Amino acid sequence: MAVALGLVLLVPTPSTGIPQPEWQLLLLFVAAIAAVLWHPYPIGVMVLAALAFGLCTQLLTLRQALAGFSSSVTWIIVSAFLFSRAFVKTGLGRRIALHFIRRLGSSSLRLGYALGLTDLVLAPVTASNTARTGGIIFPVARSLAEEFDSHPGPSARRIGSYLLFTAFQCNVVTSAMFLTAMAANGLSARFALETANVQITWGLWFAAASVPGVLSLLLTPWLIYRLYTPELRRTPEAAAYAREKLAELGPMKPAEKIMLGVFVALALTWGTSQWHPISTVAAALAAVTLLLLTRVLEWEDVTGEKSAWDTFIWFGGFVSLAGALGETSLIPSLVEVAGEWFAGWSGLAALVLLVVVYVYLHYGFASMTSQIIALYAAFLAIAVGAGAPPLLASLLFCFFSNLFASLTHYGDGAAPIYYGSGYIPLKPWWGVGFVLSVAHLVVWLGVGGVWWRVLGVW
Repeated sequence: MAVALGLVLLVPTPSTGIPQPEWQLLLLFVAAIAAVLWHPYPIGVMVLAALAFGLCTQLLTLRQALAGFSSSVTWIIVSAFLFSRAFVKTGLGRRIALHFIRRLGSSSLRLGYALGLTDLVLAPVTASNTARTGGIIFPVARSLAEEFDSHPGPSARRIGSYLLFTAFQCNVVTSAMFLTAMAANGLSARFALETANVQITWGLWFAAASVPGVLSLLLTPWLIYRLYTPELRRTPEAAAYAREKLAELGPMKPAEKIMLGVFVALALTWGTSQWHPISTVAAALAAVTLLLLTRVLEWEDVTGEKSAWDTFIWFGGFVSLAGALGETSLIPSLVEVAGEWFAGWSGLAALVLLVVVYVYLHYGFASMTSQIIALYAAFLAIAVGAGAPPLLASLLFCFFSNLFASLTHYGDGAAPIYYGSGYIPLKPWWGVGFVLSVAHLVVWLGVGGVWWRVLGVW
């Protein structure tokens, strides 16, 4: 990291008319990206190092360095992490999953939909998709598989492989459907603002993602069922299993009822933001405060939520760096160059090609966040420079910054949990994952394109 930062001052400015401070700021941003990909230290440490270096060398002003930590999206993401903790602490997330299983559990395919619907319900207010699926969905799915005597090894294909693979792939889709369903979604939205001057709100994200998202969510369990069919197809015992576990949980506790009420109120407030003056961050902070005042969450839960504050540091830091870069002339220059590269292309054709390339470059990345940091702004700038509608391009790269995680067993934080369970071999993971990636491209570029035309996105 020290070497990378040192090169910021040593690499000469190219003879292209770029002012030296802007060139060095770009190198600082690139050095931070390289450090994230190399990962010699936790990402928060590397972002703080980049900010400190920028301040000491006067490449960044204090306002620029701290701007990301006051961003509304940063605080919405932190609040969603705290909501995720409350779901796990109260047991409400598990109860919701068991209710879906009790209602839909008569077949393995319907069980797949039950797990997907559970994830969909929890997604709007759980910013850690890893915590959502790994901490709530995974234990339920694995316990259910074992209930049917399906274990890693020869009996995995009985039903366990299908349930766990479906749970993971549905999580990929739900993460794309809400701004607050994956920690780095807010970073994508912020890059869209800095790069293309496009403001993506929670309501706009959800409205645009709703139709293609629901279609992808309906398609995913069925496709996996057809491509990686479980041996056990009828599962009447699942409903009995869910009833037994619900009986063990007993009636809803006061904390669960409060949690459910606050969750519904927050989701309604966010979903109707265009009709009232309450901002999304105000609603999120009010909801967390209610959980604290009613002791659903204790203050120790807030201070002990390491993932929230880790994300706060690296997310806010990258927002600051991107914001400072957005104030320079570099982005307009990149847009101008992109226009020359794609001369003679229609903007939509260039956008489709760039989206496809962006998706399959994920084979080379070990997390969604690292690819967003490394490539999102550049691909968006190139697309806009080629004549693509800015809002359409911004949203597409936002959505596919989640959907590309279907490809590999290392592509996001949840994948190693499911792959490490031993239920899903590598070959079907990559093979079925590739087919799902193609299906998502067809759905979101095809049906999504028509839906966005109706919404006036392009």
